[in-house]
Amino acid sequence: MSKTSNSHEFQFRVRYGETDQMGVVYHGNYAQYFEMGRTEWLRKMGFSYKQMEDDGIMLPVISLLINYKKSARYDDLLKVKTKLVKKPTAKIEFDYEIVNENDEILATGNSVLVFMDMNRNRPTRCPDYILDQLQN
Repeated sequence: MSKTSNSHEFQFRVRYGETDQMGVVYHGNYAQYFEMGRTEWLRKMGFSYKQMEDDGIMLPVISLLINYKKSARYDDLLKVKTKLVKKPTAKIEFDYEIVNENDEILATGNSVLVFMDMNRNRPTRCPDYILDQLQN
């Protein structure tokens, strides 16, 4: 697996609507931040969820783990670090780390998704075009 394609980082700013009355990010939003990390990882690889769905493949989450370390707050600039854990099979697994501008770890996590054939509604192997890109 290529060292350059197994991880990705991107930044975004916390929006007001993602926080509670104390200005702290609502805990459920971290799952969305992880999803943003996966989406951007795929985009960096040259693919998109939309393309995969157009090809008849969807990626439902079958496992999600979040460890909260420190609160994120309104207007914080956050970085999501997304790392592919191992070569995908019928499943794909990612580790995540969310840090603030001071590089303090706010949350870590892991998710496992399964490649699903939308026509048969059954698990399927990772598409070859993703495996091929991971070899480059």
